[in-house]
Amino acid sequence: MASFEDIKQVGVIGAGTMGRGIVMNFVNAGYPVVWLDVNGEMLEKGLVEIANVYKRSVAQQRFDEAEAQARVQRITTTQDYAALADMDLVVEAVYENMDLKKTIFAELDKAVKPSGILATNTSYLDIDEIASATQRPAQVLGLHFFSPAHIMKLLEVVRGKATDQDVLDACLAVGKKIGKEAVLAGNCHGFIGNRMLSMYSRQSREVVLEGATPWQVDQALQGFGMAMGPYRMYDVVGVDLGWRSRQLAGVGRGEPIVWLDNRLCEMERFGQKSGHGFYRYEPGSRQAIHDPETDMMAREVAEEAGYTARDVADEEIVQRCILALVNEGARILDEGFAESAEDIDRVYRFGYGFPAERGGPMTYADSLGLDVVLQQIRELEARQGEFWKPAAGLVKRAEAGEKFIG
Repeated sequence: MASFEDIKQVGVIGAGTMGRGIVMNFVNAGYPVVWLDVNGEMLEKGLVEIANVYKRSVAQQRFDEAEAQARVQRITTTQDYAALADMDLVVEAVYENMDLKKTIFAELDKAVKPSGILATNTSYLDIDEIASATQRPAQVLGLHFFSPAHIMKLLEVVRGKATDQDVLDACLAVGKKIGKEAVLAGNCHGFIGNRMLSMYSRQSREVVLEGATPWQVDQALQGFGMAMGPYRMYDVVGVDLGWRSRQLAGVGRGEPIVWLDNRLCEMERFGQKSGHGFYRYEPGSRQAIHDPETDMMAREVAEEAGYTARDVADEEIVQRCILALVNEGARILDEGFAESAEDIDRVYRFGYGFPAERGGPMTYADSLGLDVVLQQIRELEARQGEFWKPAAGLVKRAEAGEKFIG
């Protein structure tokens, strides 16, 4: 039986950005970590970057030099799976490729002692399919860290269909120990956070096709209190991520909502990392500068897709993006992929910059009144169709005069 006290040694696989952040989470909380990557050079570079993060913390007087040294010394690097034999928990953090992850899990299953827990840091891939590569599906789960992993507070603990309850409990407790807001999520595409985000993103793009500009969308949602508008977020994450996966899947063009992204990527405007995406960036700066050229291209793309531009009010932008979150959150509750509406709110406050003073999407819906929310969603459904079909649980609560919370 796995218990929180049994988890003393942690392995991390992958020396990319996520792997680095995950290693820091564990060593900061006192866990010794064995860090594996098949590329030794990446590991060396990763160690240097972690040491630099700690140097900055010492300069900011967050802790002293001795503590920085102690943290670095808790890390052992390896290129050999055999070095993970005694690990109580291993977190895989390589890029999102199912075949690669299954290959790694088959290796881990052979190398790690039978009582070891195996976790994947995927943000949307099927946990059950990953677990199927092992002989121990009861000890496989998702631990979805958010980027940058050593700073962001949210951790989605994702339950596979075979995952043991004691494994989940142990990982929720470990999550707390490493300073995370750990939320239990079910295994559906995108889990809680990214599944809801895909609906919010779709509306942020549709309003631009209809006549808003990316800049206006961000201003409206930041005005509502979001830490960052969606287009600034796309620039931070990298506009090219979706574009590259569309190319690989052989649907390079995709539907009109991604045509603007495609055009930016064809111009090598990949976002913050290339100095130009939806916004412009001065060399060495992360300050997003409004680019009127992006607004013009958005109009051209919309016209090409057959849209006639209209004035879209800020209120409509906020209403559509936020109600898309609420409706999908209600669906996730209906389907049992979240334990409670409070958990959904925690995901959005700690992982996606939802304004704390509004409590989270479900609390915000309660504050409007679910009867009002349902009426607005039905009006959108009448105008825009199937996307806005209200979730059954929302209808039921609104008609009974109930709330999501309390």
